Amino acid sequence: MTDLLSNLFFIFQRLTWLSVMDILLVTLIFFGLLYLLRDTQAMVLLRGVIVLYVFTALLTSLLNLPAFSFLVTSALPALLFSIPVIFAPEIRRALERIGRAGTLLPARPHTPQEEMLQTIQAIVSASARLSARQHGALIILQRRDDLREFVRTGVTLNSHVTPELLLQVFYPNTPLHDGAVIIDGSHLLAASCVMPLSSSGILAHSPDRQMGLRHRAALGTSEVSDAIALVVSEETGGISIAHSGRMIRRLDVERLENVLKAFYVSEAREGKKNFLQQLFPRLFPGKEG
Repeated sequence: MTDLLSNLFFIFQRLTWLSVMDILLVTLIFFGLLYLLRDTQAMVLLRGVIVLYVFTALLTSLLNLPAFSFLVTSALPALLFSIPVIFAPEIRRALERIGRAGTLLPARPHTPQEEMLQTIQAIVSASARLSARQHGALIILQRRDDLREFVRTGVTLNSHVTPELLLQVFYPNTPLHDGAVIIDGSHLLAASCVMPLSSSGILAHSPDRQMGLRHRAALGTSEVSDAIALVVSEETGGISIAHSGRMIRRLDVERLENVLKAFYVSEAREGKKNFLQQLFPRLFPGKEG
């Protein structure tokens, strides 16, 4: 006990403010990595790697196993090189989020607030009618991130957003009803667009796992961009919204309108979000949550 106390005293005696900053930076990096991997399949894999590493470390330290120790030492560099390949989607998502947070100016001019409110009213009206008829729909509302690569996968319309147009696009068995429509401000850019499916494990560990491709595409779009994805279920008529890798389900018309206004109207008033709010939107939800 005396040796332990003397060792601790020796450590604290040598501790400086630079050492504390060094420890805090390393802690922040590990926290950021674990946070970004949360709710993903990579988290399960990482947990397995940690358990395996602890087990092998204990085994090699307690027992004299030279051949096994050599094998572990030889395999470790290969494992380190494989990490970027295994965690490629999570690394890309993290870098994209950091890039969005570091943007100082909007990439595109803001839509006037009155015009945006009219667009929201049109989307809400169309969603209510689609929900009542149980016609499936996927509506992507572009924000700062450019969705041009997904617009190219669909049919260009470049028209003004109206409830009638959205109802016609998502009418069953019509040429454009499959896929998503992408809206930028008050303009419907394209329909029948192919959106990325979710790569997270959220749907596999919640009641949302019963959702179809529209919901997975909505969640996937929210994971790779700051867009808002609105889904109307073909099975139940339920309305959902996905943003920042999270999904809000079972929205009624009034709540849907309030959520959309919270995204756009409050954003126009408050301007750009701060760096931490964009980097960790679930920790700093602001008025969007």
